[in-house]
Amino acid sequence: MSEVIDQFRGEFHWLSNFYSCPVPFEGLTFSNSEAAFQAAKSLDMKERVKFVDLAAGQSKRIGRRVELRPDWEDVKIDIMRQVLKSKFTQNPELKAKLIATGDAELIEGNNWNDRFWGVCRGVGQNHLGKLLMEVRAELVN
Repeated sequence: MSEVIDQFRGEFHWLSNFYSCPVPFEGLTFSNSEAAFQAAKSLDMKERVKFVDLAAGQSKRIGRRVELRPDWEDVKIDIMRQVLKSKFTQNPELKAKLIATGDAELIEGNNWNDRFWGVCRGVGQNHLGKLLMEVRAELVN
């Protein structure tokens, strides 16, 4: 891998879950992938519907108060994978941009201490970046 994209801001904001675009997921269409992901924390459709039109930041805040489905820790990575697949297959311009990143390493660099989905101060598991690279590889094939 030659290039590294180490933050999802500026020209690469579209890689962020906070980027506004329609994201169909499990029968509902959300206004960003963060809202789709946060909604999936609940198995209650009435709860999920509340996230449909929310901005990403608002979704994240409300998502902290959702009663978590019992299997959340076991399914959250796969749910994020499904949300990202939907984002990039249902938005052709984003699909093209993701494919155009070629073999660049995608790292969700952040300064809000998210070391699970991203990397902060050089430390983190970068699950979001890894899933984006996985989705990119599937879209190429």
